[in-house]
Amino acid sequence: MSIEPTEIGARRGFGRGALRSAAAHPRAHVARQFVKFALVGVTNTLVFLGVYTLLFELLGVYYLAASAIAFAAGAVNGFLLNRAWTFQGHVGDALTPVRWTVVQGCGLALDELLLYVWVSRVGIDKLLAQAMAIVVVVVLTFFANRAWTFRGAGRATT
Repeated sequence: MSIEPTEIGARRGFGRGALRSAAAHPRAHVARQFVKFALVGVTNTLVFLGVYTLLFELLGVYYLAASAIAFAAGAVNGFLLNRAWTFQGHVGDALTPVRWTVVQGCGLALDELLLYVWVSRVGIDKLLAQAMAIVVVVVLTFFANRAWTFRGAGRATT
């Protein structure tokens, strides 16, 4: 009985079968989705910070109101891009935008709470506090949207 070199590699986790297995692994899929979600998040953040800075710095809108409006602008951008790219396997239904809105609303509430506490109680600069809040909210909304808004989306490799 002879063993091919590729068979030895596969037994050690280095062969073609191991690569196929890793590509099909659910964690790899989640990681790809998170990277896509994060890239969409970069565009959301740019939209958010642009709107927030315009409203707060240039127009003098109260910082919490500016944050809420900017969050809504980023949420619309995020829904459109995530539905088309990150969770492209999701067929969707009439409730998909409603679920997205609920998740984003919870994200907004958390964002506002963190921003208020970090600015008013801890004394952190408003822009820095907003940047910190974004990090927390992005991670939590990714998992909420993956589990609920776009559940069952794109289980095949993308």
